[in-house]
Amino acid sequence: MNPSRDTPASPDAHHHGHLNPLSRRAPTATAVPPASGVVPYLTVRDAPAAIQFYQQAFDARLGLRLDAPDGVMHAELHIGAARFMLTEERPQMGAVGPQQLGGSPVSMVLFVPDVDATVARAQSLGATVNMPVADQFWGDRMGQLVDPFGHSWMVATHLEDLDEAQLKTRMAEAMTRGGPC
Repeated sequence: MNPSRDTPASPDAHHHGHLNPLSRRAPTATAVPPASGVVPYLTVRDAPAAIQFYQQAFDARLGLRLDAPDGVMHAELHIGAARFMLTEERPQMGAVGPQQLGGSPVSMVLFVPDVDATVARAQSLGATVNMPVADQFWGDRMGQLVDPFGHSWMVATHLEDLDEAQLKTRMAEAMTRGGPC
């Protein structure tokens, strides 16, 4: 085996048959940063107000905010160990939020120590509660709300761990009563 012909080149060494100029630089960042799962990126109308809402309603911490002349270009917020990002609506670039789209088919799931207090606080700050907080068959106490910017949140406190057999039994019982919730 001829190493110069039979060993694939490193992915950084060549780009379309040419030396990649970036491969000559000393690395300044990890190519694929460690992830903790999917990171939602929300588009909102009035990003400063959204940041304030998430801080007040969900105890979010602002990690980074980059402002552009036309509004917040990028912000990163943290709720507990989870993080999410947001940007200002920019229809000219195809970045529109749920208010312009007439709603969102996506819900964020947020676990908190006290779901009742969190949902009440969010509602007092302008969120609309679509599903009142209640104990759910899957072991969570959960409610669903839409924030003032059109994003849907399932807010929950985990109450008990159930195995698959228990979940199936409880789901069947809930369905005989007319629905899962």
